[in-house]
Amino acid sequence: MSIEARLEELGITLPPPPPPGGVYTPVVVVDQMAYVSGQVPFGPDGELMRGRVGDQLTEAEGKAAARVVALTMLATIRDALGSLDRVRRVVKVLGMVNSTPDFEHHPAVMNGFSETMVEIFGEAGKAARSAIGMGSLPFNVPVEVEAILQLHDDE
Repeated sequence: MSIEARLEELGITLPPPPPPGGVYTPVVVVDQMAYVSGQVPFGPDGELMRGRVGDQLTEAEGKAAARVVALTMLATIRDALGSLDRVRRVVKVLGMVNSTPDFEHHPAVMNGFSETMVEIFGEAGKAARSAIGMGSLPFNVPVEVEAILQLHDDE
């Protein structure tokens, strides 16, 4: 089953891909690897989700924001590659959680991203991952995620 068909089966509609927020390329492809710049959560209204986990946001709200980042990232990848079917597997994920100094559950927040990737790509969505806490993130977003993907060989 194609990834596009899988999205439809799951009832998932991707948001529009956000424009770059600076001087960078959202996705760079080198050989069969795609490097995805840090993505942040844009809500269904197109507005940035904001808040610090452990202060304005609960762990569950942070996890929900990480899922939104996954969907935003998929929209960005599809826009850059033309189709999500080009993705062979998610290789590495770096998740940054805007959290209070005493918050300790960064991996649980990042599960919102990782669970979404596995839901869509199956085992190919399960990546090596780092989940770290940050004192702040741009525009006070709760989560920022970057990823490295392996692409199918050109045919």
